[in-house]
Amino acid sequence: MGQTQPTENREEIDVKALQDMYKKFVMECPSGLLFLHEFKRFFGVDPTGEASDYAENMFRAFDRNGDNTIDFLEFVAALNLVFRGDLEHKLRWSFKVYDKDSNGFVDRGELRSIIDSIYRIKKGTKSDTSYSQLSVDEAVDRLLRAVDSDGDGHINMEEFIRGAQQDPWVLNMLKLDMNPAGWVLEQRRRSAHF
Repeated sequence: MGQTQPTENREEIDVKALQDMYKKFVMECPSGLLFLHEFKRFFGVDPTGEASDYAENMFRAFDRNGDNTIDFLEFVAALNLVFRGDLEHKLRWSFKVYDKDSNGFVDRGELRSIIDSIYRIKKGTKSDTSYSQLSVDEAVDRLLRAVDSDGDGHINMEEFIRGAQQDPWVLNMLKLDMNPAGWVLEQRRRSAHF
């Protein structure tokens, strides 16, 4: 009766903050919908740069209803996940980013595509040397060995989550950057230098 589900962070989104977010969203997206090209511009992503594929996959994961736009409710849901979601919810979201064709499995090609994008972004920012210790293909092979428990060459959501929860290296590789503010600032800083 009127009870709420406990969360990792018990802070409530206050109405004023929500109103401010809405005003900013409408200023950026007067139509009330955020399209992919606007999403990339909002995050300061060059449409053909190394972050482009990554941004497209993030956009697809935020677009919950699959209409190729992000409305304000999807935007707020994504922000809520990023700032207040627990590890399992964040991993579920990351799985959706990796599962490019939305078939419920991540195959070698999808895994390689995202890992390659992450490597290119990290190499460009020089922010994390642990990514460069293995080649993209070595990282993909290691992830598949660690996570694909039934050996079918595909990772389902349960394998993805279980693997990430059981192995810190796997978690580091599979959990996508959930700090959009830091990512935006880094992309804008980099684009200002070019």
